[in-house]
Amino acid sequence: MSQRSGRLAMAALVAGGLVLLSACGDSDDGGKDGGSSSQGAQAKTLGKVSMPKVTKDTNAMGMWVTGKNFVKGDIDKIVGYSPDGAKTDWTIELDGEICWASPHTTEDGAGLDLNKGKLVWQKEGTDTEGNDGVDFDEVTISGNTIAAGGTSGGGAWSLEGKPLWKPEYIADCDDDGYAGGDGKLVALRGCSSVGSSTETLEIQTVDPTTRKVLSSYKLDGEFERAHVLSTAPLVVAADTGDSDGGSSVTDILTIDDSAKQGKLVNSIDVLAKGFQPDCPAVNVEGCKDLALDKKSSTVYLSSEVDVDDGGPGEKITGVNFKTGKQTGRTKMAESRSLTPISTEKDGSLIAYQGSMYSEAGGVVRIDPKTFEVTQIQKNPDAMKDAESGMETYGDARMVFTDKKLYLGSDTATRPTSDSRGRPLAVVFGTA
Repeated sequence: MSQRSGRLAMAALVAGGLVLLSACGDSDDGGKDGGSSSQGAQAKTLGKVSMPKVTKDTNAMGMWVTGKNFVKGDIDKIVGYSPDGAKTDWTIELDGEICWASPHTTEDGAGLDLNKGKLVWQKEGTDTEGNDGVDFDEVTISGNTIAAGGTSGGGAWSLEGKPLWKPEYIADCDDDGYAGGDGKLVALRGCSSVGSSTETLEIQTVDPTTRKVLSSYKLDGEFERAHVLSTAPLVVAADTGDSDGGSSVTDILTIDDSAKQGKLVNSIDVLAKGFQPDCPAVNVEGCKDLALDKKSSTVYLSSEVDVDDGGPGEKITGVNFKTGKQTGRTKMAESRSLTPISTEKDGSLIAYQGSMYSEAGGVVRIDPKTFEVTQIQKNPDAMKDAESGMETYGDARMVFTDKKLYLGSDTATRPTSDSRGRPLAVVFGTA
């Protein structure tokens, strides 16, 4: 058993539904090249969240947006702001820093008013022998189930806080973590053998209430890590250990989990094609710099990596994750990055256009058929240095909704000569 640090699972009313926190005590193989069009609307800085004063880098994970609030994780607290980020509406004080924040929320109708910023409950994990202090590194939601996993195994609770299952005290196989959303729960199961320092990984689709295995797929032994990009359909980013630049992804796998024995549908060689999704090495969820459109089975990825900083690429490529065929790509952006954020109902891709030395970044819309890039919003040039600093640090989260771009960092950083004035979060918008 690993040393347990006693992290807690918390349920907080923060973002349109229950949100869970873990707290501490390119290839030319077809497709189209799209063009670009004129400059979009000029945005303003609507609100800023000041960087907390810290003497060392400290976790401040979590960022969500609802119709009523912009919510950001801070030092030992989560704060709800007005949608423009200019006014504080509420604050939830926590017992420690936020080590992980679920990207999912419960569906409407959970019977809870999350916009009031109310902490529902917090639990310290226990194992099957009743030992306290189980170390949970991440937490997720599926339907009415809260599931948390980490180096000590995985456990789950109902939305009311009732335990559904607990980590085993000593086991050869443990749940390293879970992925939720879409009413499904997927477990990453790691099994160790005597005398081996590596795990054999298995992707299991499980019943969210009982943990009964509904479907399982064993990854090839060459894979050292795995991350779930989507539970329905089941799309997994995996790493053989050969990835560079800290992305921790070499392949994207699509798995058919409709039967007891899962089946590989397609594999995309991310490493060979120069795509650069960014996945946290030891967590199941949390991948960035990519977007999925489930209706068209398309994954959008940055490519043509800037060798100077190893950051997002200068163009975006669409790949059908069921067939592996390229659906198109944008023309290369000159001296600035393009990072997928999300897809819209019509299939259009929303992407972040990075800042330049002399010009701030902005938001673009990419046509899923022609891959033409249309700038829809340009950030104020007065913020280009702070914006560039958030990009460079590499932990920026991005949300674009209601004509507003939300940029927030997962980490509160100690000020340096290069980072002074950089906010923890900023909101740009045209209204």
